[in-house]
Amino acid sequence: MGIRVINDKCIGCRLCVPACPFGAIEIRDKKAVINEGICNLCGACVDACKFDAIEIERKAVLAPLNLKDYKGVWVFAEQHEGALQSVGLELLGEGAKLAKDLAVELSAVLLGAPSIEKKAEELIHFGADKVYLITDKSLSRYSTAPYSRMITSLIRKYKPEIVIIGATTTGRDLASRIAARIKTGLTADCTGLAIDPEKKVLRQTRPAFGGNIMATILCENRRPQMATVRPKVMKKSQRDETRKGKVIKEPFSPSAEDLLVKITDVIKDTTVKVNLAEAEIIVSGGRGLGDPKNFKLIEDLAEALGGAVGASRATVDAGWISSHHQVGQTGKTVCPKLYVACGISGAIQHLAGMSSSDTIVAINKDPDAPIFKVATYGIVGDLFEVVPALTNKIKELRG
Repeated sequence: MGIRVINDKCIGCRLCVPACPFGAIEIRDKKAVINEGICNLCGACVDACKFDAIEIERKAVLAPLNLKDYKGVWVFAEQHEGALQSVGLELLGEGAKLAKDLAVELSAVLLGAPSIEKKAEELIHFGADKVYLITDKSLSRYSTAPYSRMITSLIRKYKPEIVIIGATTTGRDLASRIAARIKTGLTADCTGLAIDPEKKVLRQTRPAFGGNIMATILCENRRPQMATVRPKVMKKSQRDETRKGKVIKEPFSPSAEDLLVKITDVIKDTTVKVNLAEAEIIVSGGRGLGDPKNFKLIEDLAEALGGAVGASRATVDAGWISSHHQVGQTGKTVCPKLYVACGISGAIQHLAGMSSSDTIVAINKDPDAPIFKVATYGIVGDLFEVVPALTNKIKELRG
């Protein structure tokens, strides 16, 4: 790949000079000269030139694939200490829709200790047609090298067209390494997945530019198409014990690469007292509280409802509450049965983390606050009056 100026066409008009964001172009003897040591081939100068005097030569660096060889939708079934993580079951629900649109099979990939084998049947009950199972006592805890090596090997052998993974700490580490090994694209933190009806490729939607826009990304020329999805963004399908499927066991033999890192112990953070991702009721406070001490109002309402306390990024950044409570694009993605937003305006970054809640109640004195656009019920009023009144009424009703 390279860039060049066609001198016969260049008239030294200087339109390309201010267009270059890196200052890589200057005019010498009425001709544009590009400093290739600075240029990053963004193409801004090509768009700015009215005389087609600049061109970028792009060479294919990867051999073309026969896309027809790739069939099926795969979901990575994440497990910790032998327990299936809910994000994998959520992705099976979404994967079933994708597989149906493509008329292909839905498969799950499960790695773990030998005792994990009984969980393969559970994945079938939640929608998997096949489960690719790899067991070994060394796989009981997630480790980057063996997991990424074995799943890469499976992908090369069976050639799925779509692979989706939870955007957890484990999933983010795993997905990026697999994508690099098989030289395909990866879209991170997707909030929506769908099959393009014309091109039959995966439409991957995610927040971009700080959450200010939603970008839809296609991976048309490489396979598999890979995406990570945050927990609680997708809905789990119903468990069906009558479903039948096939378990395909694959052998595992450790390599020298797998032995480079050894996990000696896992230390759990005992200071974290809130698990927003699993809470069925969440009451969140925003900048409208005005002072950190006013989070007591949020805590009282959450206690009365039997729920957890959430918060907007603004309050976390201000040091009013710990980051464990943050809901939003840069915090936790939640999907409770009830979400109560108090004094939260509803920036798109916050909405990305809670808009899939079953019921949303918004309390804000600004009737034009964006939060009301997604709210099931809206209360326009002073939260310092509304929240205590709600708390007292709930306590009264509950005796």
